[in-house]
Formats: sequence, structure tokens, C-alpha cells
Amino acid sequence: MNYRIEHDLLGEREVAATAYYGVHTLRALENFPISKIPISTYPNLLKALACVKQACALANHELGLLVDNKAHAIVEACKEIIGGKLHNQFVVDVIQGGAGTSTNMNANEVIANRALELLGCERGDYKKLHPLEDVNMSQSTNDVYPTAVKVALRFKIDELIAGMDVLKTAFAEKAEEFKDVLKMGRTQLQDAVPMTLGQEFSTYAVMIEEDQQRLHEAALLIQEMNLGATAIGTGINAHPGYASLARKYLSLVTGIQYITAGNLVEATQDAGAFVQLSGVLKRVAVKLSKICNDLRLLSSGPRTGFGEINLPAVQAGSSIMPGKVNPVIPEVVNQIAFMVIGNDVTVSFAAEGGQLQLNAFEPIIARSLFDNLVYLRQGCVTLAARCVRGITANREHLTKMLNHSIGIVTALNPLIGYENATAVAKEAHVTGKGVAEIVLARGLLTKEQLDEVLCPENLTQPGWFKK
Repeated sequence: MNYRIEHDLLGEREVAATAYYGVHTLRALENFPISKIPISTYPNLLKALACVKQACALANHELGLLVDNKAHAIVEACKEIIGGKLHNQFVVDVIQGGAGTSTNMNANEVIANRALELLGCERGDYKKLHPLEDVNMSQSTNDVYPTAVKVALRFKIDELIAGMDVLKTAFAEKAEEFKDVLKMGRTQLQDAVPMTLGQEFSTYAVMIEEDQQRLHEAALLIQEMNLGATAIGTGINAHPGYASLARKYLSLVTGIQYITAGNLVEATQDAGAFVQLSGVLKRVAVKLSKICNDLRLLSSGPRTGFGEINLPAVQAGSSIMPGKVNPVIPEVVNQIAFMVIGNDVTVSFAAEGGQLQLNAFEPIIARSLFDNLVYLRQGCVTLAARCVRGITANREHLTKMLNHSIGIVTALNPLIGYENATAVAKEAHVTGKGVAEIVLARGLLTKEQLDEVLCPENLTQPGWFKK
């Protein structure tokens, strides 16, 4: 036969003989043809599920609840999944009803059937090793699924922080390269006061570093888990020593120190850690998008815009306008940011939608956060490699605009006073003359005084000049 018979609460079904999943997964496949995106799209989630199941098996074995050969087989099957095997057997849709039950069942069945093979038994021979009685021992979807999601998120947070480090370094290197390039700073898109292009780029590195710190803080909340809570946090059907042992083994298996929530009933229903992480990811997205807006504006033109910097040309920009090159890398990062902000709204509604002792909407929370972490990381490394590292400065153009700007009159306030500075600015605006030319003509300062005031060091840092 090319199928085997399995049964559940609703009756018997034929399951493909080659499948490692079973009847519960089969029903989920039929019930949730939603996004057509299987959970295998998120390998870190599969790795995390296997880590949790391995930790639970080790805890149950130490407590004498799971016999040696079953525990060993389950552990070995989990190790294979952690190593990347059998991922194509995780087939349920990432968006599903049931608070993640279908994902947990999928994991239980794949692990059980692989463990049966390791024991020399046929797939589906659940009298020898059962997906629910053995693999899911002392567990509920309600503690396994959120714990696995948190483990997977913790893995991805580290990857995002590393990706942000690549971008931060790229901006820091450009800040050093441009530290002697004077330009006009702007507020509300109007000329403000002079600064260096290096100062402008250094702010981007600092902004990213600040968000890395916020991610580290959010990761600490993600490391609090409810494993051992079982159904609603009371620990029913679990040994009194199980929760602490499961936490110990999960920390050993993952290499990350997890803690058990102080109140498991609260931890089972509260999605606050997910909301916090989502908010931090939104913060990262907003700031990345602002940076990309700046890059697009500063490079606009090339002849009728700001034209202060040049972004590397990575592809032709138009099917009708020859020679046009668009800022496509910043544009794609902008779009990533828009998606992350939208997903944050999804997470907020899903967290708010929880009722009583469980939040049933953690699957959409998980998908939103996984996508945000993946896309933000890819956005950071792409922006660094395909854009920031190749940016050049239009030095002559920047110097010309600085010398012609009325904004440098601000630096003269301590010497000539606000009223005189205003008069100079007004005349410069009406006549088109340079500020220095007008100051000299009015006898407000000598050439030597002007040279001192308008030197780069005095224009771009705190200072006071004696009259």
C-alpha cells in the first residue's frame, strides 16, 4: 500500500506511507490552505521546536517518566531536525487556527515517526512510541508553541543584531572618510548651520547602535518562558520537578540561558514580550527608513536636486528615460520598513485579541515577527553592501553651496549681534551676494576675523569668539 491508516478524535484517515507527519497534520493541511506558506519556510522555528521537544524528553527521562530507548530515540530525532533534516515534513500553514496546535502536532508526529524508525519500527506504529503520549509528554501546545516561538525569535534577534552591525560599521567608515567635508546642515529643509558630511553619517551609525541596545533588552524578555505550564499555567499532567528540568535542558540544548516565568498562568496568556519586541522592530524600521529618506534626498538630481552625494549605480532606472539611475536600494529598505510597521499593527491587534487564559492568535504574531526579523536583517546587509559602502561625496558642489549659503551668518552672531546678522542675511537673500562679502563691505568684521570664524573647526563645534 502507498498509505497507512491513522485515526484521531474525528475518525480514520489514509496518510501517505512515505510521510513522517500523521493524521493531525493531514487535517491541518486541509483546514488551513491560507497563505500557502508552510512552517518549513521558517527553519529556525523547526529548530526551536526540536530543541523544546528534546529538552522535554530529557526532563521526562530524568524524572523516570520516559524509558531509556524512547527517550534516546526522541532525542536523536530532534537532533536530526536541528541539523536540518526532515524539514520538508513540516507542512502546515504558518497561519492557522488553534493557537499553534497544528504546528505542535506536526512536530510531535514527525519526531515520533523518525524515532520509530530509529527503534527499528514502522512509521505509524504508535503502540511502540506515541506522538502525544511520549513526544508530547508533560506538555501542551499552550506552553510548547510560545516557548518554541521565543527560542526561534531569540535566534533571529542575534542574526538581526549582526546584520545591523554590518550597516553600522559601513556608516562609521563613511563618517571617517567624510570627516573633513564641510556642508550646510538643514532643518525643515531650509539652510541651518554648517556641519561636516562625516557628522551627518556618524549619526546614522549611532542611531543603529542605539537600536541594537534596545534589541538586546527585548531579547531578555523573550528569554522568559512558560514551559511546564501545560494547558493554562497550572502545570496539570506534569511532574512537580518537570518545569525546572525542562528549562535547564532547553538552556543546555540551545546555549541560551532561559528562565521560567514566576507566574505560569500569567505567562501563558500574556503576549507582552512579543508586543515589546515588535515595538523595537518598528523603531528599527522607522529609523532605517528615515536614513534611507536622507540618502535619497541628499543624492537627488543629479543636476536638479541636492546632489551632495552619489549613490552607487546598481541598475538602469527607466524603461523610457535613458541614463536615469534610481536609488533602488534605499527604496527597497523603505518598503521593508513599511511592512514592519504594518506587521506591528498586526501583532498589537493579535495580542489584544487574547481572551482569558490563552492567546489563540500567536501564529500570526509569530509570522509577523519572523518576517520582520528576516527582512530587516536582509535590508541592513543589502543597504551596507549595495549602497553605503559605495557612496561618494560631491566635494566641490558642497563647498560651493556652503560658501553661497546664508546659513553661515549664524556663526557671526556672537561677534556682530543678532540684529546685524539679520540685516546681513536679508541683504544676501535679496541681492544674491555672499555673507562674507556683505560683512566686509559693512565693516562689521575684518578679513582676518572672518577667516577665523569661518574656519571648519569653528563652524562645526561649540565655540565663542571675542569681539
